[in-house]
Amino acid sequence: MKAQRKTSTFNKNTKFKKHFIATGLLALVSAAAMASSHREAPSITTTPKADGTDFYMFRSYETNRSNFITLIANYQPLQDGYGGPNYFSMDPNALYEIHIDNDGDAQEEITFQFNFRNNLRDLSQMIGTESVSIPLIQQGPVNTVGSSNLNLNETYTLTVVRDGRRNNNRTLAAKTSGGSTTLEKPVDYIGEKTLGNAAAYQAYADAHIHNVTIPGCASGTNQARVFVGQRQEGFAVNLGTIFDLVNAPFEVISNRSFENAAAVNSIQDKNVTSIALEIHKDCLTPSSEDVIGGWTTASVRQVQIGDGVPAQGHQTAEKVGGAWVQVSRLGMPLVNEVVIGLKDKDRFNASKPNGDGQFLTYVSNPTLPQLISLVQTGNAGAAPTNFPRTDLLNVFLAGIEGVNRPANLVLSEMLRLNTETAPTPIASQNKLGLAFGDSAGFPNGRRPIDDVVDISLVAVMGGLCVANGSGNALGLNTVPGTNLSSNCSSTSVPLGNTSLSIHDAVDQARVPFMNRFPFLSTPTPGSGTPAPTQTASAP
Repeated sequence: MKAQRKTSTFNKNTKFKKHFIATGLLALVSAAAMASSHREAPSITTTPKADGTDFYMFRSYETNRSNFITLIANYQPLQDGYGGPNYFSMDPNALYEIHIDNDGDAQEEITFQFNFRNNLRDLSQMIGTESVSIPLIQQGPVNTVGSSNLNLNETYTLTVVRDGRRNNNRTLAAKTSGGSTTLEKPVDYIGEKTLGNAAAYQAYADAHIHNVTIPGCASGTNQARVFVGQRQEGFAVNLGTIFDLVNAPFEVISNRSFENAAAVNSIQDKNVTSIALEIHKDCLTPSSEDVIGGWTTASVRQVQIGDGVPAQGHQTAEKVGGAWVQVSRLGMPLVNEVVIGLKDKDRFNASKPNGDGQFLTYVSNPTLPQLISLVQTGNAGAAPTNFPRTDLLNVFLAGIEGVNRPANLVLSEMLRLNTETAPTPIASQNKLGLAFGDSAGFPNGRRPIDDVVDISLVAVMGGLCVANGSGNALGLNTVPGTNLSSNCSSTSVPLGNTSLSIHDAVDQARVPFMNRFPFLSTPTPGSGTPAPTQTASAP
């Protein structure tokens, strides 16, 4: 039986909550992270199937599912719908994981492992008197699970590991009906001739939502849903502008009336592969701690040797062996992309939260604010001056006091969620989350609608300190468990209140999403009617 749950600090601390809403506080809070994590480190560019791009964690806002936590880990960035003939199967030689820290010690207590298998049927056609293997992954229309027209059929297993990801305390999750531990994955949205229109493809994808029993959780909390498959990219950003030294006029990106001025969300027609799990909150929080931390990783085998004469089959050009080596890590959005120095990006992707002390300087003395200041104003004078940046250290490594900070804390980077904060109905959600009093939004977890780019830009340019004020209203002058301190107030923020208005001119709220599991929308097809996208408005 679960221990007596403590009262949620956020719900109890009404003084803090009123101040938070009254100050508009932020587009407040991330930590110098900008959002998604596409091709963010040198080595991961060579391993795209293991590249984690986004991680979401939130209380479900689907009708009658509010006691469930939704975890979504996206992989394989920037997929074109027409990316055939192989499309975007998952790597059977990789290990994909979602980790949960439910006691604040910077180590995973629960890990959900996803192992994939690509089954080549070797479909053939009679050409004259010869039976010849077809070159495509399908030979006709597909509309059912395990369709006989699929030449490549993907399946996977879900293993629940407790007390350390490589611990032997591991059990396969099984389908609630029938008990099978083999879970089917839908083929990517090749196009309308193969898979029908968007409604038909979504119905086909929905048939691959599996009800499973999570081993080790009490009856009544051990039923979960899992889906792995292609989804429309849910992250909105003008990638070209951002990486071209924020190539946009300052008078536009500092004025909220122009928050959708960009001509295009550059990745709105791209797809990703989502690993989505919906699990009862009490299954994730067996003790009295309400706050959980989450992150996703991908690992490959230590030894990979090219085979000069590959055997017939699918993905046989390499022989692999040895221990698992982590090559991708993602918790808070885009930390590795715009916070960690280039020389340490591969190291960060291989690291664990309990070793994050080695990256502390990147957060306490971030380069991004000065880079933004230099390219936008011609000098470094617009960057905040409160070093070490205790505002970012709090949000990034500790969680926010009274919102999503665990009682027993080891400083570490991960996405944190107070599981006792009630979900906000989709029609009432605010893309700036806590900034406008939406307590269920980023950085208290992350939902698809949360505009983490805008929130993060505000944070790195000093919005936290403007809200903190001279009276240290949010307690951001010090960092728990350390002797670090700074004057985190408006006097340390040259932009003043303008820092609260910084944005990237792409509106996350205009991206279409579903109001049910798995929440991210039907992917863009390889041919046929494009998926719905956001619209832009000129300044």
